[in-house]
Amino acid sequence: MASLISFSLLPKPKAVRSSISAPQTQTIIERLEDKFGRKGIKFSESNNIPMVELKVRNGSSLKLSLSDAHVVSYKPKVYWKDEGFEEVLYTVDGDESRGGVGVVIVNGEEPNGPKGVSSVISGYDWSVKDTDSDAIDALQIELSCTAGVLDITYIVSLYPVSMATALVVKNNGRKPVTLKPGIMSYLRFKKRSGAGIQGLKGCSYCPNPPLSSPFELLSPSEAMKADSSGWFGSDEGEKPGIWAVEDSVITLLEKKMSRIYGAPPAERLKAVYNTPPSKFETIDQGRGLFFRMIRIGFEEMYVGSPGSMWDKYGKQHYFVCTGPTSMLVPVDVASGKTWRGAMVIEHDNL
Repeated sequence: MASLISFSLLPKPKAVRSSISAPQTQTIIERLEDKFGRKGIKFSESNNIPMVELKVRNGSSLKLSLSDAHVVSYKPKVYWKDEGFEEVLYTVDGDESRGGVGVVIVNGEEPNGPKGVSSVISGYDWSVKDTDSDAIDALQIELSCTAGVLDITYIVSLYPVSMATALVVKNNGRKPVTLKPGIMSYLRFKKRSGAGIQGLKGCSYCPNPPLSSPFELLSPSEAMKADSSGWFGSDEGEKPGIWAVEDSVITLLEKKMSRIYGAPPAERLKAVYNTPPSKFETIDQGRGLFFRMIRIGFEEMYVGSPGSMWDKYGKQHYFVCTGPTSMLVPVDVASGKTWRGAMVIEHDNL
C-alpha cells in the first residue's frame, strides 16, 4: 500500500515540457488523455466542463473539475462489502457547483477588495501540469495557474484510504504579499442530530465568518447569522471576537456555529504558545463513519455548521464546512519565496 502524503515530499513547482489548459472541447479532452492519462486517471467532459476521475485499485475514487480546481466527489471504500463506497462530500450541482473541496486564497492586504469587489483570488484558468501514479495505489494530478505575481500549484492525491490536497504559492514579485489561504471541505452527514467532531478539547476558538469563496454553501454573513429558535436552535448566537476554550470531548454540530480553532493572534507573538491539534475526527453516527481531518502548514482549522439552515439545498443530507486556514494571522510570502500548506482526509473505517 502506498504511504500517506508527506508534507516534506510535496512536489515543488517545476517546469513541465508543455502544460495543456482545459478549454471545454472534446479535442482538448482527448489531448489531455493522451498526454496525462494513466491507469486510474481518466479525463472526460460533463456539461461542457472538463473533469478528471482518479480511481485506485480498491475502487476508492475522486472527481475533480479542472477549470476551477474543485473536487466535487470523494467516494472511498469504507465497508468490506462489494459496494462498500460512501460519498464523503456535500456538493450542489448547478451553473456552478458548490460545496465539495475548494481552495481559497484571499488578498490579506485588501480585505474588502477595490470598490467593493471580492478580493478572493479566483476566476483564473487552471492548467494540468503533471500526473503521477504508483501501481494505482497512489494517484496524483498537479494543476497550476498564475494570479498576478503569484504562481499557484494545486496538487490532488488519492490513496486507498485517504485523499490529500496541497497548495503551493510562489511570489515572483519584488515585494512581499500577504495572503489568507484555506482549503475548505463540505462534508456530508446522514442526519443533523448525529454530526460531531472529536479531538479539539482544550483548543482555543473564536466565532468568526469563513473565507468567502465561489464554492460556499453559506455566505460569511449567513454563517454568522444567529440560528432560529426551535428544537435545536437558539436566538442567541456566539459572540464574534470572543475567545473560549473547547471543553467537550465531542463537539456536537447540530447547532449553528462558525468558528476558528487556533491560538489567539496575541498568543502567537510569544516565543512559546499552545498550537491547535494537527488533526481531529468527524463523527457521522447515522452512517457509523469517522473521517480524520489533518492540517499541514496552516495555523488554524475552521469548523462551521448550518444549524437550522441545513435544508437550504434540500433535505437529503446534513453538511458541515471545515478545513485548514490561515485567516486570523495571514501568511506573509517574501519576494522569491514559496509557501506550502496541505489538507488530508483519511479514514480507518475498514
